[in-house]
Amino acid sequence: MSFLKVSLITISYNSVATIQKCIDSVAKQTYDAVEYIIIDGNSVDGTQAIILKNKSHIHYFKSEPDAGIYDAMNKGLRIATGDIIGLLNADDYFSDENVVTEVMQSFSQHDPDILYADLDYVDHSGKVIRKWRSGNYAREKFNWGWMPPHPTFYAKRSLFEELGEYSMNYGTAADYELMLRFMYLNQRKVFYLNKVIVKMRTGGQSNQNFRNRVNAWKHDFNAMVCHHVSLPLLGIVLKPLRKISQFIC
Repeated sequence: MSFLKVSLITISYNSVATIQKCIDSVAKQTYDAVEYIIIDGNSVDGTQAIILKNKSHIHYFKSEPDAGIYDAMNKGLRIATGDIIGLLNADDYFSDENVVTEVMQSFSQHDPDILYADLDYVDHSGKVIRKWRSGNYAREKFNWGWMPPHPTFYAKRSLFEELGEYSMNYGTAADYELMLRFMYLNQRKVFYLNKVIVKMRTGGQSNQNFRNRVNAWKHDFNAMVCHHVSLPLLGIVLKPLRKISQFIC
């Protein structure tokens, strides 16, 4: 297989405290064929100034109001020209400088449509407080509430062109719905990279309060039903329970 190009998309909004570390982790990657895209939601806290200071590492930057994180992700997808696409949010950073090299080597050697890996949740100091270990892929795991960590999800650009981008109909579960659509419904070839590739800061939008969590459950359930997951009621119960093991560090 020929040398593959990867597009990395960072979504930011008022991320002045974290965006520099995110950019640095991309800039330090040893893989050469990287297209780096940053889509900002019209930040007003100094985020844009930091991004502009790092423009030598960024191939495309745009800042404007959007309809939420998945709208911004879709904007990045439409700009991306890489063979493979991955997302690294402004609050997150790569675990080491060889992550992209290992991801792209896996695509070259195994030729999957989709790749996912493991991640650590960290606090503001970088201390690991949760470990998300995905395990090998089996389609039936989705029936039992399983999903891979979205920040470790990479897919061929052709898949987004064929199967669609992030749907705005599933709220904070839009990433889950897309992975169900790509992996479970359409059964594309998947590869699991057994490595922690992303450090993710805690405090995701869907977990900020109980009301958000309930809404996320509703969207999860709707996605399961839409894509014919066999046991949606059981899956919706087991999905949050799976997180318990992540706290055993």
